[in-house]
Amino acid sequence: MLAFFFFDPMYFIILAPGMILAFWAQARVKSAYAAAQQRRVSSGLSGAEAARHILDSHGLTQVGIEPARGFLGDHYDPRKRVLRLSPEVYQGRNLAAVGIAAHESGHALQDSAGYAPLQIRNAVVPLASFGSRSSIFIFMIGMFLSWQTARPINGVMTWGVGQYIMVAALVLFTVGVFLQLINLPVEYNASARARQVLVSTGIIAPGEEQPVDKVLSAAALTYVAATLSAILTLLYLLMRSGLLGGRRS
Repeated sequence: MLAFFFFDPMYFIILAPGMILAFWAQARVKSAYAAAQQRRVSSGLSGAEAARHILDSHGLTQVGIEPARGFLGDHYDPRKRVLRLSPEVYQGRNLAAVGIAAHESGHALQDSAGYAPLQIRNAVVPLASFGSRSSIFIFMIGMFLSWQTARPINGVMTWGVGQYIMVAALVLFTVGVFLQLINLPVEYNASARARQVLVSTGIIAPGEEQPVDKVLSAAALTYVAATLSAILTLLYLLMRSGLLGGRRS
């Protein structure tokens, strides 16, 4: 019990691939962003101006653009139909800024086109957010109760309220894993749209694609790392629950 609540070496062994990939992805993002940030975009547009140009060229004049707080806290809010760009992206007139602004604009283009994975992601976000915040806590309650109440009958451990609580927690966490999985095509598609629209609208010149592509590819890798970590965490919880291969009486 103490190993689970405070330190379980098995957790770090199972999560190691996800942790290593996440560390590497973050390093690549910082490196690619720093390099692209040093190159001024030939069009002279800021991230906010580039996003406005992209949105307007696709008839999305009603989508707003606002400055946001925090480093790389850029996102598209489909409920309010607004792009929020971090100060470095909103004001920056470099390849990193226009690349990220174009990526977030890609989400607005997805929303306008009714891109199915984005619609699915938006539908499951409320439940997935609740699950990611509460599932581990609920799981620990279920595990504690299962240890306190489980009784063997004819050599077989019976199910009690603790086991059912753990199952509920696992279902909640699985919704979060599903969100991570559906998020992958959403993010990769947004980056693909960004690459295409940056060139087609003349925001970047032909020789400027490579630094932008490195930023977008590195950012996409962080989503792969998050998905892998979520899957491995689910595997760990299943192992700790004792439900894998267990018998129900």
